[in-house]
Amino acid sequence: MTERTITSSALRHVLVALLLAVVAAALWAAWLGWDQHYDVHPDGSTTGPYQAWQVIGLVLTLLPPVLWAAYRRWFTGAVLGTTTGLAAAAWYDWSDDASGLFAVGVAMITIGSLAGTALLCAVTAAVSGRKSPGRGA
Repeated sequence: MTERTITSSALRHVLVALLLAVVAAALWAAWLGWDQHYDVHPDGSTTGPYQAWQVIGLVLTLLPPVLWAAYRRWFTGAVLGTTTGLAAAAWYDWSDDASGLFAVGVAMITIGSLAGTALLCAVTAAVSGRKSPGRGA
């Protein structure tokens, strides 16, 4: 491999990670960013601020870009980009919490998205059967 090929490949991985970070943050804003109130039920219990359908919608709309990157063998960009975008969006969305417990939620989002996207990439790699990493630009 030449130096130019290595640089081009590294740049591609960085650009994919940045693209997926922006996509993940934008999808967070579209699905979860607008719902900021808790629902109070007649018995006094509260739920929210998100409904299950919002989180499911976020996950389902994140699948195509992550699968696209994984199919092209850009695993690092798929995993780190998506995780970074979701963690940054959660931090921004929840950081006004005075208790400081938002950091626990952000850590859970980070760990969950890291594990979920890594598993999705592993399954995609196993199923796709593509032999040549990094091909398909």
